[in-house]
Amino acid sequence: MADPPVKLLLADVDGTLVTNDKVLTDRAIAAVHRLHDAGILFAVTSGRPPRGMSMLIAPLRLETPISAFNGGVIVDPDMTVIEQRVLPADLVLPIDELLRSHVLDTWTYRGSDWFVTDPHGPHVDRESRTVRFGPTVTADIESITADVAKIVGVGDDYDAVEAAAAAARERFGDHVTAARSQPYYVDVTHPQANKGAVVQYLSDRYRIPSAQIATIGDQSNDVLMFAHSGLSIAMGNASHEVQRCARRVTTSNEEEGFAVAVERYVLSP
Repeated sequence: MADPPVKLLLADVDGTLVTNDKVLTDRAIAAVHRLHDAGILFAVTSGRPPRGMSMLIAPLRLETPISAFNGGVIVDPDMTVIEQRVLPADLVLPIDELLRSHVLDTWTYRGSDWFVTDPHGPHVDRESRTVRFGPTVTADIESITADVAKIVGVGDDYDAVEAAAAAARERFGDHVTAARSQPYYVDVTHPQANKGAVVQYLSDRYRIPSAQIATIGDQSNDVLMFAHSGLSIAMGNASHEVQRCARRVTTSNEEEGFAVAVERYVLSP
């Protein structure tokens, strides 16, 4: 029996939709336009803040909700907040302390603000270029525990990053979602701020069965959306563990893997 046709494609951004240099290629843009022409909805989700995806709206002609912070904040393309899921205020400092105990720097996101304690810490410059705005530097994390959408542990010891993610899941259980969004980032968000919940939100909003939703991504935080979609596609640059969770594997983000997946698996199944 043939799979039902795809009616919506949900894509991760970094490592998937854009290259390692954060470039949205002409072929990727053309692939999204072909989806529009075919009547297939296209949406994006990312660990980025809402402002960090605003540069995608015009070239991709986005009209669907944008799911930032892995679904922690969902906005319309005009940046109007539709839904927001924040961390319990009493867990913000314990989460920060746990991540720091694994020798990671921490970033805190609240609304449109990004807070860091060390502006010269690992990957701050990279993130500033990616999202196209800079952080607010503060030494007073205790004053920003309300309405926090995401805390990120940052470090170049990838084993420490993975260990921190596991420790956050073990200690805080059902009160958070903790998963790596890049090898050097662990994102800690509200338990319903995960990409699986984003699929369910879009399914309900557009009344599209999950069997007719396709998802594409490259990191462990994309696996939950794979599990809630009829067609899951892992990038060629994804780890073997992530690839094993997907029904299809495309080429890497440096080899037009997003466009290849649209052309090969979504438009021509």
